[in-house]
Amino acid sequence: MLGKHSFPHRVRIWTLLIACSVTPIMIFVYQPLTIEGNSMAPLLSDREGIFVNRIVYHFDSIQRGDVVVFDYPLDGTKLFIKRIVALPGETVEIRQGLVYVNGNWLPEPYVPSPYCDLSDFGPLKVPGDSYFVMGDHRNSSNDSRAFGTVATRLIHGRAVLAYWPVSHFGSLSATASTQAKNK
Repeated sequence: MLGKHSFPHRVRIWTLLIACSVTPIMIFVYQPLTIEGNSMAPLLSDREGIFVNRIVYHFDSIQRGDVVVFDYPLDGTKLFIKRIVALPGETVEIRQGLVYVNGNWLPEPYVPSPYCDLSDFGPLKVPGDSYFVMGDHRNSSNDSRAFGTVATRLIHGRAVLAYWPVSHFGSLSATASTQAKNK
């Protein structure tokens, strides 16, 4: 017979306390979203489930290469997901599909050649407190080339983890390549 303060009872209480304290933090920090469309393919596909870290930019700055979720600048009721290509104050130009930031070519291993768009754009100087964003599926992306730069205040957070389907589970860090995620 077990006493009322036995080990199994304490374990259940601690498990419940931890679950009750961790769950609100997880909900506050990580927002689950479902991708609509293929503008971020091959990194993310239609109906793929991801988590967005909503507080990361309170502690860290937005970096080139980050995959961010933001309010669509032309309709605040819609969320978009794109990759940061140019930072505030930088000049972005696209020549025959190649992106140049401040005159320097930007290598983009996450854009496979079938997804390239060989058109030209710019040059455009990104206003302070704004970012130039593009989808990885360049020939199928509504991005800063169409709607302009994205103000910092519109950015909700960084996409950090794909969780659905389970076969696509993995990190969405700026340094993780598409090839590494899909292996």
